[in-house]
Amino acid sequence: MSNKKAYKSIIAGLNEAIIDAKSSTPSLKRNKVTIEPLKTFNADEIKCIRNSIGMSQCCFASYMGVSEKTVEAWEAGTNHPSGSASRILQMMEMDKDFVKKYPFVSLV
Repeated sequence: MSNKKAYKSIIAGLNEAIIDAKSSTPSLKRNKVTIEPLKTFNADEIKCIRNSIGMSQCCFASYMGVSEKTVEAWEAGTNHPSGSASRILQMMEMDKDFVKKYPFVSLV
């Protein structure tokens, strides 16, 4: 598809969406997306997750993409994971085979 055709297609789609949004009887399909909020993990929960997958703090830090000092601080309760680290911990907690499914660090 040429740039000109792509542009015209995008503009046509946007105009269709604007008209539909202003309509008293919208006809375009809409999806509502909700994202579960990040869980706040305490020190004991983090240590329990790490122990349940059988990783040392050093190996766990490598898997999470953080320093060993960061994991130590999480498990001491002086710092707390946020953002993507919290989401990964939440996924590990929900799926006991998460680390096996996504082996970023080899357990030897």
